[in-house]
Amino acid sequence: MVAGAGRGQYKRAMAEAPGRIRGLCHVALRVRDVRAAAAFYQEHFDMRVVWSPDPENVYLSSGHDNLALHQAPDIAPGGALDHLGFVVDSAEEVHGAAERLRARGVPIAREPRRHRDGSVSVYCRDPDGNLVQILWLPA
Repeated sequence: MVAGAGRGQYKRAMAEAPGRIRGLCHVALRVRDVRAAAAFYQEHFDMRVVWSPDPENVYLSSGHDNLALHQAPDIAPGGALDHLGFVVDSAEEVHGAAERLRARGVPIAREPRRHRDGSVSVYCRDPDGNLVQILWLPA
């Protein structure tokens, strides 16, 4: 929901959007150590570096998305972002991801659980304390 907007205002804003919105595919995070953050997303989420224009910026992708990491040494642990999520193909993959993260020494912030809508998720934190969700959405 748009901050300060009622349901009607939100619908009008979407109707006036510049073209059809197809989804979110880019997130930019400010991180204290761009190399440590890039290694985390490469190792645990199979992302690959697609561009590193300088030592303070790295862009990663899993094929159809883009995660930008920007060096900001003064960022507080946890940042201002609530969380970012990676979607997987099954509830079993969520549980498997939790086990792989544990085996690699990544602490689980919220154990796997089924939500009211039937989705299943687990949460961990990246090196800067950003909350990362692994999510399965039912068809």
